[in-house]
Amino acid sequence: MAVLLAVFVVPMSISGTAVALPRIGAGTHAGLAPLQWVVNAFNVAFACFTLVWGSVADVVGRVRAFAAGVALYALGSLAGAVAPGVLWLDAARALTGIGGAAIFSCGAAILSTVFDGPARARAFALFGTVAGVGVAVGPTLSGVLVQGLGWRWVFAAHAVAVALVLPALPTISRTVPALPAPPAGTARTGRGRIDVPGSALFVLAMVLLTTAIVQGSQWGWGSAGVLGLFLGAALVLAVFAVVERRTAHPMLDLGMLRDRRFVGLCLVPVAASFGFVTVLTYLPSYLTAVTGRGTGAAGLLMLLLTAPVLALPMLAARLVTRGVPALTLIRLSLVCLVAGDLALTLLSPSATVLLLAAPMLVTGAGMGLSAGLVDGQALALADPAKAGMAAGFLNTLRLGSEAVAVAVYGSALATVLGGRIADGIGAHPGAAGGADRTAEVTDVAAVTDRAAGGDFAGAAELSGATDRHAFTDFLAHAYDSAFHSVLWGLAVVGAVLSVAIAFLLRDGGRPRQTGA
Repeated sequence: MAVLLAVFVVPMSISGTAVALPRIGAGTHAGLAPLQWVVNAFNVAFACFTLVWGSVADVVGRVRAFAAGVALYALGSLAGAVAPGVLWLDAARALTGIGGAAIFSCGAAILSTVFDGPARARAFALFGTVAGVGVAVGPTLSGVLVQGLGWRWVFAAHAVAVALVLPALPTISRTVPALPAPPAGTARTGRGRIDVPGSALFVLAMVLLTTAIVQGSQWGWGSAGVLGLFLGAALVLAVFAVVERRTAHPMLDLGMLRDRRFVGLCLVPVAASFGFVTVLTYLPSYLTAVTGRGTGAAGLLMLLLTAPVLALPMLAARLVTRGVPALTLIRLSLVCLVAGDLALTLLSPSATVLLLAAPMLVTGAGMGLSAGLVDGQALALADPAKAGMAAGFLNTLRLGSEAVAVAVYGSALATVLGGRIADGIGAHPGAAGGADRTAEVTDVAAVTDRAAGGDFAGAAELSGATDRHAFTDFLAHAYDSAFHSVLWGLAVVGAVLSVAIAFLLRDGGRPRQTGA
């Protein structure tokens, strides 16, 4: 129960914060880049440290690592609630992400250690269900808190909720058995020292990669800064691979990646990141800015997307116990993700709740069918002595891909939206800097920055347009067009990933027998 309570709170940091972004931007007067980092700082930190925490847990103990994560999460959430500015808030969100990484990777390792067989399947179904509850109530609770008390209470609520786990830590320590000993004749990879060089290299690579993606729309995708960051990330990852092969106690045992069943299952959350998490993060802005709904109404509508994530993990577990192949449900989840993203392209500024329901429910089903089920299937393939490492790798791909997907979506949306605004801003008197081309370019970038964050009123005021109502309508149509273009891209990415996963899991997912 203590593990599940902590797991319940963490997804609220992703889904709930998205609803608060427009108010945070207006309250702190933040530009698009620092506002994006309110979400991205959590995701990047989570992605960077999940694998690190998994490895650390196999060395110092899973309960100790889990306890450290709970404390960091509570501290980071409290710091976010009292943040005096957006940069402080970004730093607090990064600290919260580090704590959340420990909660997820160490919590999953604890469940994998305590339970086995059908009990493990039920435990991970509850794991997925509770995570789904956090995702489901995050937008709704945040919408109510933002509208009634202000955006700071979103983070205060996270701090209070996760602090309730702290009194249960002594009980967890007595319940969880000692780390299993490695098989005779094998290296004690999971019980050695902490791989500090490997951890540092991995964190550096993830920071470089995600920063390049986030800044792509700001600096230009072909700019020296962005290309340098991508190149730096690739070089650091190459060095990381060399270091991990040569160290006696690696943070990541690369031998785990020889099992294509394990790799295929770990890629399923990647598909969910592009097909579901991006929509979860940015659809609230679409609902408030383009369709004109309030934050409370948008939060309630998001239940259509998140309710399947609440209901379906336990249903999937029951179906598996009754003989339905787990891989069949996983493949069905991938189909739902792609179909749901395609159906979302039917949305329009005048979309009714009935029109919103079908694509949102289907997209949510794509996430819900695989949540928890994938974790149990993947960790069942891992050496029990390396359960922390395996859980860390799985959740690194999950949260790393979420960070990348959200950053790609935000950058792509800003890039496409900037093009739409540049094409039409000249038709509005007073906007675009008049005859001064330099001022025009500056105005378009500034207006795009505000509009991409959902602040159309601020963007219209910044533009200098004489008819601000007409200019606001223009921004809404431009945002709607950019939103649909990016959705088509998400559907393509989801289809490609689905084909790759099906290839890895072909023939029942049995690994190819090679000499490797």
